[in-house]
Amino acid sequence: MADQVLNAEGLNCPLPIIKAKKALKTLNSGEVLEVRSTDPGSVADFAAFCNQTGNQLLSSSTEGDIYKFEIKRS
Repeated sequence: MADQVLNAEGLNCPLPIIKAKKALKTLNSGEVLEVRSTDPGSVADFAAFCNQTGNQLLSSSTEGDIYKFEIKRS
């Protein structure tokens, strides 16, 4: 279960990543951020973001038009 949820629905690249980066700064190491996005490009964006920042992408799923990501802060 996520410690915080970020609704980035309706936002296009790079806004979901920018907002996620800001939200992750408010979390402690080991806490989980859930991001909900409608931007199809966010699938590749969040994978790359986690690889570059060292945060762990716990899950990536799709529910209808919503892309859902769970990111564990490093």
